[in-house]
Amino acid sequence: MTDIISKKLESKIDNILNSKRKRKHLEDGFKKGKTINEVLDKRTVMTLYKMITDHIIAYVNGTVSAGKESVLFWAVDEDDQNVALKIYLISTSNFKKREPYILGDPRFLHLKKGTKNLVYLWARKEHRNLTQCYNAGIPVPRPRYVTNNVLAMDFVGENGAPARQLLTSDVDENDYSQAIILLKDLYQKAKLVHGDFSEYNIFKTENGLVVFDLASAVDLRHPNSDDFLKRDINNIVRFFTKRRIPVEDSEKLFEEITK
Repeated sequence: MTDIISKKLESKIDNILNSKRKRKHLEDGFKKGKTINEVLDKRTVMTLYKMITDHIIAYVNGTVSAGKESVLFWAVDEDDQNVALKIYLISTSNFKKREPYILGDPRFLHLKKGTKNLVYLWARKEHRNLTQCYNAGIPVPRPRYVTNNVLAMDFVGENGAPARQLLTSDVDENDYSQAIILLKDLYQKAKLVHGDFSEYNIFKTENGLVVFDLASAVDLRHPNSDDFLKRDINNIVRFFTKRRIPVEDSEKLFEEITK
């Protein structure tokens, strides 16, 4: 009997989500079966439904991208503003590899056991990191809301298409300078080290570079923050070197950023 009620509830929520979204020429992220069984678990669907009833979003258009740890959805709020929904997959085991980015961070001293709790904490961690950066004036997607394994933030892009990554963009010396300023501002203004800073996690927009994917970012008091920063510097220096852009010595950059 419980299973029958559960299936009816899933079907009802699925239908409500479908009715909320507008018709767009995009792959539907909420088709019966596919979403619930392969992308989103029942608890996540309930979370999205509550976000709609709480007027945080109005509807969901569909998926933008998918990775091993998360799926990005394009949603719209009641003011017709685009919203990015980053949904961390509870079923994945990859989050266990993320513990080194949490353990040792004094902002997150109490880590409950279990994959679900780790995923929920990871979502809150990225929201907090985005908030610290946004409040410090660093160009990041503006954080809007976080609950359970769902993070809502401003959508960087147009009509459901995200802005181009630095990886796939033409770059010049100004882009290199902006990237180094991002690293420096993260450290000196937001008191964070990104931990995964590379051409894959930077948008190139008309208004300049925007850094994203900040879940790995750690507090400067983290015991491995210096090592993470050195790796971030090496990653971005290597990228611009491959693009034949003049770069500074990595050790010198580390000293300049941390002084």
